[in-house]
Amino acid sequence: MLLDDIKTIIAAVPAQLKENNGLYSFECTMAERRVFLSTRKLTYRAVFRLDDAKKELRFSEMLKESGSGIGASDGDFSPGFGFKAETYKTGTGPREGSIAEQSILFGKQYSYRFDYSKIRKAVEDAATKAGYSFKYQLTPVGL
Repeated sequence: MLLDDIKTIIAAVPAQLKENNGLYSFECTMAERRVFLSTRKLTYRAVFRLDDAKKELRFSEMLKESGSGIGASDGDFSPGFGFKAETYKTGTGPREGSIAEQSILFGKQYSYRFDYSKIRKAVEDAATKAGYSFKYQLTPVGL
């Protein structure tokens, strides 16, 4: 069954699959940086919906960067507490490459390497093998 195959793929990430009204999601922290009293996190999140009637899997993914602690709101270590959360989505299609390459765009240096295109490709291969079409979407709303 397709969902069982996807659960196996996600368990290897490692991440935990959640379901809400037929919309499945998972996320995992790819990198975390702690400096002084500040923490910054880079998280990969993917959502998908299975449409058994159309034999279709709709998939979306994003990177989310968040921070908390002293100086987290303006990126330096000036006095004051703050919280900043940013979300980055793909442009016209799936992202390629590794988190280290993407983190350059964020202006941060993360030492953890993670190739999320492998997850997307594995889910796409599982869908195709099960006879489903794979549709990549930019926004997860309504999938």
